[in-house]
Amino acid sequence: MDVGISHTTETEKQEITDCSIQSGPPPEAMFFALAYLPLFELLSMGQVCRSLRDAVNNDILPWLTIMVKRPLNSRITDDFLMKITARGNGRLRSLALVNCFKITDDGLHSVIAQNPHLNKLYIPGCTGLTPEGVIRAAKMITERNHNVLTLKINGIYNINEEHLKTLRSLLGINQTREQQQQKQWQTVYMHEYKRFSNFRGEETGCSIDMDICPKCNEARMVFDCPREQCEREWCRGCYLCIPRCEECGRCVELEEQSDAACKEILCLDCWFQLPKCNFCNKPYCNQHAFQQCSLPDSSGFLCDVCHAKFIRLVQSRLH
Repeated sequence: MDVGISHTTETEKQEITDCSIQSGPPPEAMFFALAYLPLFELLSMGQVCRSLRDAVNNDILPWLTIMVKRPLNSRITDDFLMKITARGNGRLRSLALVNCFKITDDGLHSVIAQNPHLNKLYIPGCTGLTPEGVIRAAKMITERNHNVLTLKINGIYNINEEHLKTLRSLLGINQTREQQQQKQWQTVYMHEYKRFSNFRGEETGCSIDMDICPKCNEARMVFDCPREQCEREWCRGCYLCIPRCEECGRCVELEEQSDAACKEILCLDCWFQLPKCNFCNKPYCNQHAFQQCSLPDSSGFLCDVCHAKFIRLVQSRLH
């Protein structure tokens, strides 16, 4: 009996020792990685333990560049934006708000007023902002910051040619329409623009992402064709004037367009290369591949439409 008690005690001691090792402070390399974490993961990391919480709250480096995207974009408000940008102690350099429709002009201007070193402002799809509010924001930044401002505003409603002229003037862009027609603009490909994850200005090289479409004369994103010898005479225009493949960005004629499960346009070459739904044989583009429904014990997948049909079929048979 004594032997059994002694053996149990030794086992418990070993378990306690193992737990104490596992619950120790995180490795130092973890603190260096904090500056590279997306905002959602960064905020979650602050809930893990006291040492990580202190690192997240007290280290300025992770808060010099802030990008808000899904899943936080639908929940972030002006007050919450002020709280997270305040962690940089006025040293915020780059702010990206992707589809943050609850952010207003007042909230954005308050953040800019508290961060005089801000020189990259990416606000695509922030439909709560107005063109006048964007112009005021650009003016606030350029008046006190001599660095070149990079501005992404695609998806904000009611921006017209006059607004773009004002913004270009503030950003120091003085290209004329004639210079643009002589191909003095920076080439922008649709698939590259949609895929860059951090909204860094170096990804496209453009100070502002919107232009006047040479086809319809509307203020929109204007893209070029990545093919060296495009079959069209002049393949440059907005996404409404010239259909383009979601994967490779090349222009696609109507007879070349292939159906995708995500309703995006694909060329035939990209359609053949992408994995297909096991039922309808339609692929997802890589940007929407997260919508796939995996199948148990199978390497294939179902698209969301076929998966919903499958669930309804199963439920009808059960009843």
